[in-house]
Amino acid sequence: MAVVGSGIAGLVAALEAAKEHEVLLISKADLGESNTHYAQGGVAAVTSDDDSVASHIADTEAAGAGLCWPEAVEALCAEGATRISDLIALGVHFDEENGHLARGLEAAHSHARVLHSGGDATGADISRALVAAARSRLHAVHENAFLTKIVTEAGRVTGIRYLNASGQQHAEVDTVILASGGAGQLYRHTTNPSVTTGDGVAAALWAGAWLADVEFYQFHPTALAVPGSFLISEAVRGEGATLINERGERFMQRIDPRAELAPRDVVARAIQAEMIAQGGQPVLLDATDLGAAFLAERFPSISAACRTYGLDWSREPIPVTPAAHYWMGGVATDVWGRTNIEGLYAVGEVACTGAHGANRLASNSLLESLVFSFRAVSTIGQAWPVDAPAARWKASGPLDVIELDKKEVLAKADSGRQVVDRVELQTLMWDDVGLARTGERLEKTQSRLSSWRATQKKHRLFPDWEDASLLTLAHAVTVAAASRHESRGAHYRLDYPRTVADMARPVIVKRRKS
Repeated sequence: MAVVGSGIAGLVAALEAAKEHEVLLISKADLGESNTHYAQGGVAAVTSDDDSVASHIADTEAAGAGLCWPEAVEALCAEGATRISDLIALGVHFDEENGHLARGLEAAHSHARVLHSGGDATGADISRALVAAARSRLHAVHENAFLTKIVTEAGRVTGIRYLNASGQQHAEVDTVILASGGAGQLYRHTTNPSVTTGDGVAAALWAGAWLADVEFYQFHPTALAVPGSFLISEAVRGEGATLINERGERFMQRIDPRAELAPRDVVARAIQAEMIAQGGQPVLLDATDLGAAFLAERFPSISAACRTYGLDWSREPIPVTPAAHYWMGGVATDVWGRTNIEGLYAVGEVACTGAHGANRLASNSLLESLVFSFRAVSTIGQAWPVDAPAARWKASGPLDVIELDKKEVLAKADSGRQVVDRVELQTLMWDDVGLARTGERLEKTQSRLSSWRATQKKHRLFPDWEDASLLTLAHAVTVAAASRHESRGAHYRLDYPRTVADMARPVIVKRRKS
C-alpha cells in the first residue's frame, strides 16, 4: 500500500498501517514539510471532567453552519481523547499545568479544550515527533517525490505514478491513503507553505473520485500583514487580545456579541470590511495588555516572527489581514476515509469527511487528521461499501453535481491558450473567489481560467505539475461557488447574502467521463 503525504495525517496513517502492512510513503518535499509543521493553535479534544463530548459536538456543528455530517462530527469529538493518548505514545509532549494537560480557549469553543505543545509550536512539535518515528520505523520512504497519477482499473486502485529526480516511477499497490493536504497556494495571501498546491485532490478528481464542499475555503482572520503572511494564532484572541481599526477603536463588538471570539468567517469578513473602510490598510491586533513575559512564554514563535519584522507586540499593536488558511472541501469520503474508488482513502485536509461543514471550528483540523487516519487504517482489507461515500447524503435530497472535463480544463499546447501564470491565478482567486463573491465575478473568473492551459511532461519540474493542480482546483472551487446561491459559513455571496435552508447539502464536483 502507499501513503501520499507527510503531515500529521500521512505520518500517523503510515505508522499505524506499517504494523500489519508493507507501506510506501511518498512525500513531495522533506518529511514534515506540511501545514502540520506550521500549526500554532493546537488540538481540540475533550480531556477534562468540566467539558463534554456533547458540548464539543454542539460547538463543531454551530461553526459548521448547518452542513456538518453528524456521524462524522460524533466520531471526531468522541474519539478525541483516545487519539491524544496515541499521539502522546508516539512522542508528542503537550504542555502541562499543575500536573495536568494545559487547556486553552479559542473562538467559538464553549470550553477551554485546546491542547498545545511548546506554547504556539504545537504543529512543529507534533511533526518532529512523527518524523522521528517514521524515520525509525518505516523502510520505504520516498522524499521529494511528486504524485502524478492514481492508476485505476474497473473502479479500483491498481497503482500510483510519481515523479522524482530519476523521472516517472510506477508502483503497483491496491490501497492508497491520500494525505497530501490542502491548496492554500490557490490564493495570493495564505498562511500555508509553498507545498500546498492540492496535488492529491487534483489527482483524485482525474482518477474519478468525487469532490465535495470545495467552495468552502476558510480565511484565517489574523495573518501578520507582511510578506509571507505569518499566522497569528486564534489563541492570541482567546487569551484576550483585541482587534482595533486605525483610529484605535474596537469594532468586533458591534458585529457579533462574541466579539473577537466569533467564528472565523465572521471575524475575517469584519476585518475585510474595516480594511476597505480605511482605504485598504490592515487593522491592528492589540495584545499589549497581556504583557511581555506572558507573550514570550505563551507565543514564542509569534514573538520571534514579530521581532524579525521589527515589531514589538508587547508594546504596540501589530498589523493583521485575513489569509487563506484551511479548506473544508476536498475528496469526498465516508466516516472511515473511503472514497467512491475502491482502495482509495483520503484523510486530513485533502479529504472532505463532512466533520467541518461550511466552516471549521478552530483546532479541529489536527484532531480530524488523527481520528480519521486511525479509522481509515482500521478498515484496510475489509469489503468496500458499494455506496461509499454517497450514503451520507441520501437523506439530504437531490445533489448538485458539476462535471469537469480534463481536456477542457488543462488543454493541449495547440489549443491557442496561454500557459497559466501562477501569480495571476492566485491574484484572480484572491480578488474574485475569496472572502466575498458575486455571480458576476465568478463568471469572469471562469472565463479567465478557461483562457489558460497547463503543461505536464514526464521529466519537467514539479512546478509544472503544481500549476496544473492549481488550475484544476481553481476551476472546481469557482464552479462550485457559482452554483451555491446563498451565503453559508466560509462561502459568502454579496448577491445572495442569506442562508437558504434547502441548500444545506453538498455540491459535488467530478470528472466528466470521456
